[in-house]
This record gives sequence, C-alpha cells and structure tokens, in this order.
Amino acid sequence: MTDVDTEQDGHAATPGRVGAADPVDRTRFPVDEWRWTESYYSNEDLGVTETVFAVGNGYLGMRGNPEDGRETHAHGTFINGFHETWKIRHAEEAFGFAQTGQTIVNVPDVKTIKLYVDDEPLLLSVADLEHYDRTLDFADGVLSRSLVWCTPSGKRVKVESRRMVSFEQRHLAVMTFEVTLLDGDAPIAISSQVLNRQDGQDEYFVKSAAMGAGFDPRKAAKFTERVLLPQSHWCSERRAILGYRCASSGMTVAVAVDHEIRTENEFEELAHAEEDLAKKVYRVTAKEGVPITITKVAAYHSSRGVPVRELVDRGRRTLDRAREAGVDELFAEQRRWMDRFWADSDVVVDGHPDVQQAVRWNLFQLAQASGRVEQAGIPAKGVTGSGYEGHYFWDTETYVLPFLSYTSPWMARGALRFRYQMLPAARRRARELSQSGAAFPWRTINGEEASAYYAAGTAQFHINADIAYALSKYVSASGDEDFMMREGIDVLVETARMWADLGFWLGRKEPRFHIHGVTGPDEYTTVVNNNLFTNVMARDNLRQAARWSDILRERRPAEFARMMARLEVEDAEIEEWRHCAEGMHIPYDEAMGVHPQDQHFLEREVWDLAATPPDKRPLLLHYHPLVIYRFQVLKQADVVAALFLQGDLFSVEEKRADFEYYDPITTGDSTLSAVVQSIIAAEVGYQDLALRYFHDGLYVDLADLHRNAADGVHIASCGGVWNASVYGFGGMRDHNGTLTFDPRLPASWPRLEFRLRVRGNRVRVEILPDQIAFTLVEGDGLEFVVRGERVRVDPGEPTVVPLQDQGPVITRELGSMPVVGRGDEHEMVYTAGVPDPRSRKRQEDHKPT
Repeated sequence: MTDVDTEQDGHAATPGRVGAADPVDRTRFPVDEWRWTESYYSNEDLGVTETVFAVGNGYLGMRGNPEDGRETHAHGTFINGFHETWKIRHAEEAFGFAQTGQTIVNVPDVKTIKLYVDDEPLLLSVADLEHYDRTLDFADGVLSRSLVWCTPSGKRVKVESRRMVSFEQRHLAVMTFEVTLLDGDAPIAISSQVLNRQDGQDEYFVKSAAMGAGFDPRKAAKFTERVLLPQSHWCSERRAILGYRCASSGMTVAVAVDHEIRTENEFEELAHAEEDLAKKVYRVTAKEGVPITITKVAAYHSSRGVPVRELVDRGRRTLDRAREAGVDELFAEQRRWMDRFWADSDVVVDGHPDVQQAVRWNLFQLAQASGRVEQAGIPAKGVTGSGYEGHYFWDTETYVLPFLSYTSPWMARGALRFRYQMLPAARRRARELSQSGAAFPWRTINGEEASAYYAAGTAQFHINADIAYALSKYVSASGDEDFMMREGIDVLVETARMWADLGFWLGRKEPRFHIHGVTGPDEYTTVVNNNLFTNVMARDNLRQAARWSDILRERRPAEFARMMARLEVEDAEIEEWRHCAEGMHIPYDEAMGVHPQDQHFLEREVWDLAATPPDKRPLLLHYHPLVIYRFQVLKQADVVAALFLQGDLFSVEEKRADFEYYDPITTGDSTLSAVVQSIIAAEVGYQDLALRYFHDGLYVDLADLHRNAADGVHIASCGGVWNASVYGFGGMRDHNGTLTFDPRLPASWPRLEFRLRVRGNRVRVEILPDQIAFTLVEGDGLEFVVRGERVRVDPGEPTVVPLQDQGPVITRELGSMPVVGRGDEHEMVYTAGVPDPRSRKRQEDHKPT
C-alpha cells in the first residue's frame, strides 16, 4: 500500500462518531449472521425494538409490537401511500407556499392476540419469564418469538408465535400463535383482535403519546379529528372485515381477517365486530402438554377512491387463495422469495460476523421497503413507522435506487415509473414557482408539495437532478432503454427545462451559467447562490436530456417526433440544454484550494464542533435556523456527496482537499452523511476513517445512534450501507455507463463479496487483499475496467485481476476545524466559536493573527 501521509496532528475524531466497531449490547442481541435476536425482554427501548423487529414488503408494514398489545411505544401498521390530507396553516402566508399536508395513516391493527391463563393476562412488562427470545430471520423473512411464562398461580406456559408480511402475496400478512401448558391444566382464553388504533380509544395506556412530546421536525404530525370514517364492519365464525374511508383524502382501505384453531382440547369460540373493533375469542379447557395453535391471516387492500365494498371483495378473494394454499405453503413461498433476493443482493464480509449480521439487517430492510412497492414511492421510513409522515424524498433516488438498479432492476423501474406518474403535479408546481418544465416536490406522498418550510424544502431544487440521475443510472445498469425512450425521456426533458429557466448567464468576457436561490442537501445552509452539489447535478441533468434526445432521434425517429410534438420541444431548446451544461458555473476558491459549498460559504464564521457540548446535538433541535445559517457547519456532507455522484468531474487532489476541508465541520446530524463520507474517505486514502464512517451508517438504527430509530428505519442509510460496501470498499464507479473498479478493502477485512446485475448479466465480485475476481453467474459476458485495465468476464472460470495494494493510505487524523487557507497573497484565517447567549463573544479576543 502507498503510505501517503504519516503525520499525526493529535486531533480527536469529530464529536458524535462511533468509536467502537460494535456499539450493540451483545448480551441482549447476540451475533448471528442471518438473524437479529433479542435474548431477553426490556421495556426501556420499546420504540427502537418495535422498529428493528418490524416486518413489511414495501406495500404493507407492521411494527414489532408484541402480540399482547399492551405496553408499547407506538402501535403501527402502515400501507405505503395510504394517507390523510390536511390544510397547512402558515403563520404568514405567501404565494406558492405548500397548501396541503399529507400524513401516512395508521391502518387497522391485526397484530394483537391476547392470552389469559387462569384469567391472568400475559403482560411482558411484568411477566415472570423463564425463557424469552425474539428473532427476525433474514433468510426466512419471518419474525418469531418463543417464551416460557410462569403464571402467578405457578403454572409454566410455553408460547410461540410467528409473524410475516408476505413478499409473494402483496396484500397478505400471516401470524401463528401456539400455547402449551407445561404444568397442569388450566382454562385459557385467547382474544384475537382487529383494532382501529388511528381513531379508536386503546383500552390501555401506551407510550405512543410520547411521539408528540417535545419538538422534533423529524416526527409525524398528530391528527386532532377523526381520520378513518367507518364504511363496513362484519364478522362470521371464521372471518371478520372492517372498511374505512379517509375523511379528507378520500382514500379507502379494507382489512379482512381469517382465523383457524387447531387443538385436541375442548374449546368454544365467539366472534364480534363493531366500527373500530373486530374480535375473535377462543375459550379453551386446556390440558397439560396439549398445544393450542391459532392461525391468523389478514388481507389489506387500499385505493385512492375505489368503494370500500370492492376492497372488501378483493380481501375475501385474497383470503380464499391463502386458505387454499395453506399456511405452510405461505411460509415456504416467503423463503423462496428471500432465497432469490439474497442470491441477487447479498454482501458478504468475511471474518467479522457482527458486521455481517448488521449488513444483512440493512439489506433486509431494503427488501422490506421496496420488495412489493410496485409503482409507488419508497418512503424515508419505508413502512416501519410514521417518521417524516410517510413522505418520499430524494433519499430513494440517491441512496436506494443504485442498490435496486444493480440487484433488483424491476423494483427500480417501478419506483421510477412512480416519479414519471408524478409529472403532471410537478409541472403544476413549476408553474406556481414561475418556472418552465417540472419541479418535483421536496417531500410528498401524492405528488403535491407538502414541505411547509420552503427554505429547507421547496428550495431544494436538486431533487429534479437526483431523479434524472437515478433514471440515467438505472437505464445504464439495466439496459432498459425502452423505458427511457417511452417515458423516462419526458422526465429528463421537463427537469432540464426547469434548470435552463431557473439559471441565468452572468459575466461579460466569459459568461457562465449561474443558479441562485437554492438549497443543497446540507439543510444547515439554505437559499444560497451556486450551491456546488446543485450545479454539478443540474449540469448532468441537462447533459442527459440532450444526450437521450439525440439517441432517441437516431434510433427511433418516429418516437422522437412524437416526443417533440408531445412536449413541444424544438431543436434549439435541446442545444440550449447543452449550452447551459457546458457553461455551468462550478464554484472554486483558488486561495483556499477547495470548492466552496456555495458562492459565499467560505465567508462565514466556522462553528467549533469540538467545543460544542453533546447536549446541544443535533444542532437543529437546539439552535434557531438563523443561528446555524450564519456559520460554516454542515448537517450532511454536501460537497462530498457531489464528489461521489459526479466523481469523474473532479481530480483526486481536488477530492482530497475538499474532503479534508469539509469533514471536520460536518456534524453527522443527518443519517445520510456518514455513508457518503465513508465512500470518499476510502477513495482519497483515509481508510480507517472510512471504516469508522461505515460503522456509523451500519448501526444507525440497530444502536439508535441518532436517538430517533423509534420513528422507523432510516431506509436511505440502509441503502447507503450497500453503496459504501460496493462503491466505497469495492471501489466501483459507473460514470458514463462504464463500470470501473479500484478497490479499497479495509485492512481488517480478509474478503468482501457482492453481486451485481448488469445489462442482463449476473456477476459475483470477490475482493481479497491481493486480487479482485469476477464470476459470471448468468449471461453472455461483459467488460469492466480495473485500475485502467480493461477486463473481459465470460462464462466459465472466474476472471482474476491481481492487485498490488488497496489504494493510498493516510494515517493522520483530520483536524477539528479548518483554520488557515492556502496561498500566500490570499491567505484566509477564520475565527471559530459556538453560539452561547450566556457568554458574550468579544471580537478582540477572537481577532485573527
């Protein structure tokens, strides 16, 4: 390896970073490469475990609430895109402000199965548990729980349950609940329920009220009026149905549930249904050693407006098919689906079973967030919680779609078609903003902008370019040019039009194309001129629109003519996009030797993160935005993200200088930051730091590093784990459609393996300290470039390329803050501080010398 820099400056790591490689309590959550297991029960972190043990399939999600339905942080069952709307009330209105909020709805909950032995309820918070474990199995796609309960009367009761949301049957959830008396006989009652928790009054106090305690913009808003209006309730001996319509959005939902009991014990059964509750009760005269098994199968169907009675019929058909297949086959289907997923998507890290376990948990969450999305969006929390109100952001296109494009391209296609279907709303939004083309909303469910704080919302126009970027990457990876030429081209054209209209030319001798009044990914700096990330991504957007227009003209002239007529495009407009792209202003400060995050970023005072108390983090919860905006301090790695996504436009020296400048002033307050910092740290040579950042992203939810895992899984961070593995340590890049590899295997990792789907080929990539090997699993073959050498991969034996090293290694620590600029004549010296009203800053004390 090349030892680039061995100096030590003695600075500690940035505050908030994870120091230990494994921050998980392994006495409670033991290491298992294919499972996440809780070995004993605790009610101290219910919100986190409800998120971590959630199950879902992209359409339907269920939080990991225990079956007894009692003590909990927040009950939750969610359908992707099923939401209520509400009027946004701005303190001061202005033209073009978002008018309608959208919040995901907690649909009727079927998880609750209450157990009574000798009329004593099983309550985990107070139960005498001789044995307990709960396991989320990544290979089976099933959540299971096993416990032995010592009842107040001294009887021992074994309780085993399974829960899954089917990947094969999109609308189906399956639960089993088995009870066996181990000591003596006893009367047992089992009450299986369907509850409208969104509006109905829970009979027990739960901690869900805590979701609204304190200020945190990352949490969901609370409804003050009834949301789900009852439309249907019905039950029979075996089946129960509840149906609702949302009061404002008009969306409809129906849940239908089947029950079956198997036991040699004598029993009687009761059924009851009302508007917000359906209940199936079994009263069993239980004998020692004779099991009681309840099977509960639920079907959820939703719509933007289809009458509930039709959804009820759909639910009945779903349950009829499930009954015909049998519960064993439903679980077997789940295993087969997961086998296919892991064959295409697994990332293998040898020698570190704790890391391997966490990697697979993150990848499993990506499956649960996107597996059966099918032309809907992928919310920031998937279907595991109500955080961010169930909205879709740029997270999907930037962090999740690369994973899907290279492992499950049909899923990526569905998510991109969802954006295509948003075009009419995006065009309307552009008109509201006095722009041409389309302006995709910063946060949304139904296509309308739902961000009430425009400075950190609507002003993030870069989402247009992020969508265009993901579209181009998908087509390059999959070879699905047909989708691009039929529908994707409309997205490229309308987004390019917006950039050409939003920007303007400035300068006499050498005019450049400038974009003003925007916000980049870093939400600690808003409404700025020439944000670097925005400008480089807009440039790519403009280039791709022109490029694919040319390709369409050449290969499908008839479709090109239809596109030109449909979108009212002229040849001169296509040339304008090219001209704007080539003339794009890319900020660069010669004196400092870095790319400014925006035109005036380097003129601000530096925030001294090293001196910031831990109880003041994250900054957004403790400082007014105007305070934060005055400083050089980042919520997330804005410029560094540009270095990754548009890396072919920057030299290695520029990447290193930019990374060294911005890394010490990046707070890590955003979960989107660490994974990108890991990728660029690995590329430029900070390999120890790259691994540290990788662990930051790896354990975001598993160790609750940002103290908000209770609101749902950070799906973008999960996607970032794959990106950091493949792009970071695997060294893969895909600029201009060419796949290149320059590996950066961590020194402590003996081997890394991942799988890719590339234009109809399936490839297994294996990286060892001294080589990289490619094995063609399926397809006719393809070419890669490894450190400048073109390599052909064909069927048969693996193609092995020797490696002299794993790239440059910088062993010094980064400083706690940038202080001195570069260059003799234009040297810049900053003062640094932390806003504190208790201690007035004397300017003389901070005067540069």
